Amino acid sequence: MVGGVYTIPSLVYVVPLLLAFFGVAALLWAIQPPTTDWTVVSFAPWMAIGSVLFLLDGLEAYPAIVAPLFGPVTVYVTTAIFAGFVWILMTFVAGIRKGFDIYYGVGVFGGGVALMLVVFLFLTGINAQTFNPVYPVFGTIVAALVTALAWVVLSLTYTDVARYTGRTGAFVVFAHSLDGVSTALGYDLLGAGERTPLSRVILEFSATLPTAEYVGAGWLFVLVKVVLALVIVAAFREYLEESPQRARLVLAFVAAVGFGPGVYNLLQFTLTDQEIAFAIVRALGGA
Repeated sequence: MVGGVYTIPSLVYVVPLLLAFFGVAALLWAIQPPTTDWTVVSFAPWMAIGSVLFLLDGLEAYPAIVAPLFGPVTVYVTTAIFAGFVWILMTFVAGIRKGFDIYYGVGVFGGGVALMLVVFLFLTGINAQTFNPVYPVFGTIVAALVTALAWVVLSLTYTDVARYTGRTGAFVVFAHSLDGVSTALGYDLLGAGERTPLSRVILEFSATLPTAEYVGAGWLFVLVKVVLALVIVAAFREYLEESPQRARLVLAFVAAVGFGPGVYNLLQFTLTDQEIAFAIVRALGGA
């Protein structure tokens, strides 16, 4: 939602990054690691890592010599390289040690790194006296409730789709619910702007509806995001059956497009002024 200007760093950084990215991609293509219903879920921490690294870039936390690696564009490539390298490493470990779960290793490793970065981010906020956990907690709970409701509707309406897409489909819906809820939270309660043109159009249109006075403008954006995610999951039902490996990789990208911005929004709100948190509590009738 809120972010820096999309700029491309110099070729000194771009060329090595692209070489590393395509090298990792080529090696993954060569070894063909298996994919399961846990594949997309296991990469969730890595999506969060990209968000934290980008947010830290906005806080000017990096030395100048490495800062271009974590800019608005390059941070995704940098994160993908590390995630791909860990994926390769875990695949080799699985080949040596029988019974080792590749995606358990990918998820745990990524979760450890993500936790370390989030703790560092929170400590930065605490030291600056701007730390506020209301936003991520509230936003995550609401997104989880929205996802549960949407998944129940899908299960009752298209049982076969929900059953076959499983955890992969559920995470895609949660990822975009999180993005929708965090955007609505920022737009309605924090007065944040929206950078994406189409999203901004939806929010501005919703603000003109009679419901805006009572429930804000963000609800329509959440609805659009969730419905779109459900449509995509349903459309991938046959693709998952015909080519599960490719379908899950594409769905991982679809999930990242929602989960990454959603995590970024909530973590960014965590570092806002305390007075805004109290305003949210009052708006919810808590104070």
